[in-house]
Order: sequence, then C-alpha cells, then structure tokens
Amino acid sequence: MSFWTAVVVIFAIACFTWLRTHKYRALGKHQGNYDHTAREHELEREVEEMRKRIAVLERIATDEQRGKDLAREIESLRD
Repeated sequence: MSFWTAVVVIFAIACFTWLRTHKYRALGKHQGNYDHTAREHELEREVEEMRKRIAVLERIATDEQRGKDLAREIESLRD
C-alpha cells in the first residue's frame, strides 16, 4: 500500500466517523428533548396533585370542627 492510498483510507475513516458521530448526536438531542418534555409534563401533573392534597390538608387543619370529628373517628377506629 502506498503512502497516498493510506492517506485516502485514513481520511475516509475519519469522515465516516465524523458523520456517524454527528448523526448520533442529532438523534440524541431530538430524543432527549422529547424525553425532557415528557418528564416535565409528568412533574407538572405531580405538582398539581400535591397542590390539591395540600389544599385538603389546609382545610382539615383550619376547620376546627372537622378536625375534632376526624380525631374522634381515628380514636373510634383504634378501639
């Protein structure tokens, strides 16, 4: 194999590697954005559920009569 043939082969391998690298990076970025967006939607849903739960807990904590009834119910279940 001559010197110039080796140069051409090395250049071809380098180009092939460069193209594959860019292809995988492009695919990774596209899939990463999709996964990131799906994860954001999941987190937003969880935050909304937590807000609803906190609102219920605040209602229970601030409503004295309901709190007393709840305490009685818990005590009756223990017996």
